[in-house]
Amino acid sequence: MPKPYSGDLRSRVIEDIATGASRREAAERFGISPSVVVLWAQRWETTGSVAAKRSGGSTSPLEQHAAILLALISEQPDLTLNEIVAALAKRRIMCSRTAVWRFFDRRDITYKKNSVRGRAEACGSGPRASALDARARHV
Repeated sequence: MPKPYSGDLRSRVIEDIATGASRREAAERFGISPSVVVLWAQRWETTGSVAAKRSGGSTSPLEQHAAILLALISEQPDLTLNEIVAALAKRRIMCSRTAVWRFFDRRDITYKKNSVRGRAEACGSGPRASALDARARHV
């Protein structure tokens, strides 16, 4: 996404128009597109501001249901993302797993597996382990 024009340039273009220059003349004088100058002039007339609008970012539709989502996980902290999506669907709030994950990520809410349980052992039982043991005995 390109950067917006500076506020100084915008001000000078609007001042030029205010002193009697046409929009096309101002655009030519400052080396910018006439359509941009027309938009700036319209914005100046309606709002009185020449500042650029905020760009980027968006708000999630889930933000309006934040209380429900936070209540769900406070009641049952071990819910999976799929279970949260299903619970929201029962309340007629349609969303995706990704949207729910992003909602919690924005709030730095994470759920890690229980550290007491530990990880699965690499050397244990099972067909692969017994095959490796058989090869080791033959060597």
